[in-house]
Amino acid sequence: MTEIYATGLFLFVLFFLLGGSVWVGLALIGVAWVGMELFTTRPAGDAMITTIWTGASSWTLTALPLFIWMGEILYRTRLSEDMFRGLSPWMRRLPGGLLHTNIAGCTLFAAVSGSSAATLATVGKMSIPELRQRGYPEYMIIGTLAGAATLGLMIPPSLTLIVYGVSINESITKLFIAGVLPGLVLAGLFMTYIVAWHYARRSERPAPVESMPFMKMVRESRFLFPVILLVIVVIGSMYFGWATATEAAAVGVVGALILAASQGSLTWSSFSASLMGATRTSAMIALILMGASFLSLSMGFTGLPRALANYIDFLDLSPLVLIAALTLFYIILGMFLDGISSVVLTMAIVEPMIRQAGIDVIWFGIFIVVVVEMAQVTPPIGFNLFVLQGMTNHEISYIAKTAVPMVALMVLMVVILVVWPELATWLPETVRQSRN
Repeated sequence: MTEIYATGLFLFVLFFLLGGSVWVGLALIGVAWVGMELFTTRPAGDAMITTIWTGASSWTLTALPLFIWMGEILYRTRLSEDMFRGLSPWMRRLPGGLLHTNIAGCTLFAAVSGSSAATLATVGKMSIPELRQRGYPEYMIIGTLAGAATLGLMIPPSLTLIVYGVSINESITKLFIAGVLPGLVLAGLFMTYIVAWHYARRSERPAPVESMPFMKMVRESRFLFPVILLVIVVIGSMYFGWATATEAAAVGVVGALILAASQGSLTWSSFSASLMGATRTSAMIALILMGASFLSLSMGFTGLPRALANYIDFLDLSPLVLIAALTLFYIILGMFLDGISSVVLTMAIVEPMIRQAGIDVIWFGIFIVVVVEMAQVTPPIGFNLFVLQGMTNHEISYIAKTAVPMVALMVLMVVILVVWPELATWLPETVRQSRN
């Protein structure tokens, strides 16, 4: 009975604070404070100080601001423009033409950013004017960009995977490696959608572009080499065990600074802007994680996670039914909260459930990222929708409508992960065995 009362109270206080426009991190701290005061005799202030300091001083969490800073450096220098210039000669030959630059550009930039919003803003500011000028349909330009930008949450370095790993005390490097293949498969699904549009809507195709000599295509590709080299260094160092996620992030920042300086686009203005941008984003995420740590402690005193795990065990739900229920739950939750908030807000409850059901936590990390990706492009809180609205001046409803096929492909990706779980678990296991 106490657990039911505690659940109702937590939900009431949480929605009351969020409805009052209180920051998510502060709302979590407020809910935890109420729980500590009502359900324990331990001083809430002492517990909050200890828990928040322990969570905020995690060495693993150091990777978060470093990866954010690396993406900010690329976003504010000419490296991102060079990346698009190197991609476009090769994409124009595919069915669907230069629309594929949205997918390929987001995939490549996601591998050095980790932020969906940064990926969207960087690729969008280059591709939208170019694609409009060449006569591609507006709904395809915006829809493919909205969906592909979510790859920043999947392909390492992923900020959401870092937050998930810290929340459940799991290896960030394992999660990063697990996200590589599913991320590439999802990108392939997006590109398949463009190919299908190319053949199904022949009347909407733009005028064919002039063919480019092969050697000129090769020369243009030189602009891709710096970013590809950075991707190989960051991800390769983790794959081969030469660096932890935090060390790879530090190498990535140094590499991004060197590349930006070598091309002459690193100025004091761009350096300070990238540093402040990374600081603001990191502080926001850190506050949410602090609140989540305190809330997890508070819930532990009420016995709610343990009771819920016992209840799931009593229901004897199959893992498939539990995953289906959690998919629906996160899709609904994502309509009102951003992805990182959804993860940290629910992990204290969901982690015991999945462990009780025997679900692999690495696989579940990839699953939850795919589901959270949908939250980026579903109204009313889909963050990518607001970014695109500012870039295109379209209504949110129109942008959301263009992204519907991409959301459907993400649902298909969930099905693929359920049918072939090895897609997420094979690579981390292979890497682990090769090191032993």
